[in-house]
Amino acid sequence: MSDSMLDAYRQVRGHSRSICAPLETEDYVIQSMPDVSPTRWHLAHTTWFFETFCLKNLPDYQPEQPAFEVLFNSYYNAVGEQFPRERRGLLSRPTVAEVWRYRDQVDEAMIDLLARPDRESIVSDEVLRTGLNHEQQHQELMLTDLLHVFSCNPLHPVYSASAVRDCDPVDEVRWIESPAERIETIGFEETKDGKFCFDNELPRHRVLLSPHAIANRLVTNGEYLDFVEDGGYDDPSYWLSAGWATVQSEAWRAPMYWHLGEEGWYQFTLAGLRPVEENAPVCHLSYFEADAFARWSGCRLPTEFEWEVAVRDSGESIVDAFGSRWQWTASDYAPYPKYTAPEGAIGEYNGKFMCGQKVLRGSSVATPSGHERLSYRNFFPPSMRWQFCGIRLAMDLE
Repeated sequence: MSDSMLDAYRQVRGHSRSICAPLETEDYVIQSMPDVSPTRWHLAHTTWFFETFCLKNLPDYQPEQPAFEVLFNSYYNAVGEQFPRERRGLLSRPTVAEVWRYRDQVDEAMIDLLARPDRESIVSDEVLRTGLNHEQQHQELMLTDLLHVFSCNPLHPVYSASAVRDCDPVDEVRWIESPAERIETIGFEETKDGKFCFDNELPRHRVLLSPHAIANRLVTNGEYLDFVEDGGYDDPSYWLSAGWATVQSEAWRAPMYWHLGEEGWYQFTLAGLRPVEENAPVCHLSYFEADAFARWSGCRLPTEFEWEVAVRDSGESIVDAFGSRWQWTASDYAPYPKYTAPEGAIGEYNGKFMCGQKVLRGSSVATPSGHERLSYRNFFPPSMRWQFCGIRLAMDLE
């Protein structure tokens, strides 16, 4: 492996440590709902990945804690048994200090492995890149999970006072039109420099786009507040049947983390409880809410293919495509034509989840730098709202 890739390993692993810098020991261990994992678990699981798929290829490697094979396996059935996800917060051991020691031990062994002249015969670049990108995904989850954990505390803890950026005034929405029916090629474009993508971004293939327009910017809190105050959560005509059932059963009345106080709406953030900033892009919405707002607006959500082509071709005309909010699309998470999952346990990474989920495009404020790209396909169930997810509207053209 080149020195630059070794640097990438150190940078990614170090960023996980920097995310934890504001935390107290007690913050690492809470699981506030089944979808949230304790920060300690994220740190251990990403370490387990390198140990399992890299270090265990060495004939003389012996794990110091064999029980970690079960405790920190997420969903890899080909590897073995997994401790139940919804019970990760019940474990007081291993301690946070033991997990940090585990990371240090694996890092030391990994750096030795990466320096070996025969390294490529032991572990491929593709597996190593997958491990690094996998850890970056968990770095984003660490922040979103901590937000949910802190939101359950009536003291409104602050993770970082600088975690929320100030918002500039917003202009009226401009529509970027694609007036003619056309065929476009989408998906990750492989290049000679060997840039990474996940298997679900392949293969490149052609799609037919109908005449449409896509909004140049994201929907704001102020615009979504109009939907709330217009009774959007009370009118089933805007909602898919499953969405309306979820609104009723979960008693949704506003985006997640919004609270109505005597002086108006507040939002819980990584910087604590703050007044809702009307110019900020709306956040923490499910697909159901995004779709209902689009219907209320007389619009729709874009397909993931419309989104990819618009961002590719429109340059700076598209605002906040990356680094602000993941953007729900109307597309079901399904395999691209002629998709095949990789062989072995790594093949479980994406392919087996291609059912019952929706695609999100772009990236969010919690996404690590360098982890976003045009063809990236995030995916979640349509009821999910604890991630940094927002809305970009689209409409059909005659």
